[in-house]
Amino acid sequence: MITTKNRDSGIILGLMAFAGTLIVYVETMIVPAIPVFIKFFDTTYDNVSWVITAYIITGTVAAGIFGKLGDVFGKRRVFLILSLIYAIAVSFGGFATTLDELIAIRVIQGIGFGMFPLAYAIINDVVPKRELALAQGIMSATFAVGAGIGLVIGAYITEYFGWQWSYHSAIPVAFALFILSYFYLKDYAEPVREKIDFAGVALLGIPLVFLIFGLSEGQTYGWTSITIISMFILSGILFYIFVRYESNAENPFINIQLVRKRNVLIANFVGLFAMSGMYFLFFTVPTLLQDPEPAGFGKTILESGIIMLPATVMAMVSAPLASLETEKKGPKASMITGLSIGLISFIMLIFFRSTIFDIIYAAVVLGIGFSFILVGVINLLLISTPNERAGEATGMNTVFREIGMSIAPAIAGSIESMYSVPVIISILPYSMGSLNYIPVFYDFPSSRAFTMVYIIGIIFVIISIGISSLIKNTRGDLNE
Repeated sequence: MITTKNRDSGIILGLMAFAGTLIVYVETMIVPAIPVFIKFFDTTYDNVSWVITAYIITGTVAAGIFGKLGDVFGKRRVFLILSLIYAIAVSFGGFATTLDELIAIRVIQGIGFGMFPLAYAIINDVVPKRELALAQGIMSATFAVGAGIGLVIGAYITEYFGWQWSYHSAIPVAFALFILSYFYLKDYAEPVREKIDFAGVALLGIPLVFLIFGLSEGQTYGWTSITIISMFILSGILFYIFVRYESNAENPFINIQLVRKRNVLIANFVGLFAMSGMYFLFFTVPTLLQDPEPAGFGKTILESGIIMLPATVMAMVSAPLASLETEKKGPKASMITGLSIGLISFIMLIFFRSTIFDIIYAAVVLGIGFSFILVGVINLLLISTPNERAGEATGMNTVFREIGMSIAPAIAGSIESMYSVPVIISILPYSMGSLNYIPVFYDFPSSRAFTMVYIIGIIFVIISIGISSLIKNTRGDLNE
């Protein structure tokens, strides 16, 4: 139970948790419809992949920008604008008649992802420090809840009512978020009165677009193609220019000195490497469940979602437990505990994945570890950051985590393409009226591919543990 320094905090915490769940739910519910889009829009998988890529690019940029804008213009005002834009985008999603229209809608929808860092910062403003760990644990659980129900409900709606109703059914919920926020959300901290560094905004946004594009589309264009190499080179050059420019700017958009603080830097890099590590598993388990036998288990998307529900439940239940450990021992203990648990889940999948229950057990362990990691990272960040910079700090941390989440499918997808096994998916007659048949093969990721992905995931997790061991000053002394 949250007891607070003002009567609104319980309501605000519930509202922010509602926002987080909605955003992740709407993002996840569209995943089961990806194969349907190929037929509906008469296009290819490479083109349809932009439904996801466009959202990731916009969402990553929005997280980095709107967290800071909330600090400057007031978190309530910016949150309301984003929630309204998000609700409008969701309203149009189900009415798209071409793939280009849907991608454009997804770009606008991605702007709403900027609500995430604002939600963490608002909770930081309204909840007393002694109860912040529990509040952030509840907020962190929204990732698991939204993803779990989004995959199952999205698959059910797509299969029985059509993909359009995935969007239609979310319209009243999205507008409910805006209406409730309008009436209940207030500004609990004075905005930072400073000019907006528009050059800094551009220097941050443009390289993020190049980087996420390169990570998301590398497999499509080829990792050694001029397009992808150019994206990475340009992003690196522009990030360097961004850091140099912001270091000398009078009113920097991102305070580089804040980002360089020991604990803030650790929180960001653990967010990047840990999210990469965890998403190696999140990305491959559905593939393993849905690929036809003998490459996988031959389950439908709906069945896969149901199989993953125990992991969702455990992630939700373990978030408050992670908060208690963070409160008693500090975020360092929570992060290392979560990473160690995540390490166990990878080891389990390397040696035991021959049955559905093997997958469920490993996924449950991962869900628990994920909650501990996220709670620890967010709390480390917020206790190491002045309140007036919370939106800026959580925004940048979200950017690091989004980059990490983009790295995982890029690497895993490439490995799955390199190591594949042919599987008979159908048998066709040799010719009209012929009694002779020929098998139709399709390549699916082999067992070796999954093993290699999980080994790489272990490497990322071990790196995260090493970085986490460097944490100091968990009580938020910014002189560190």
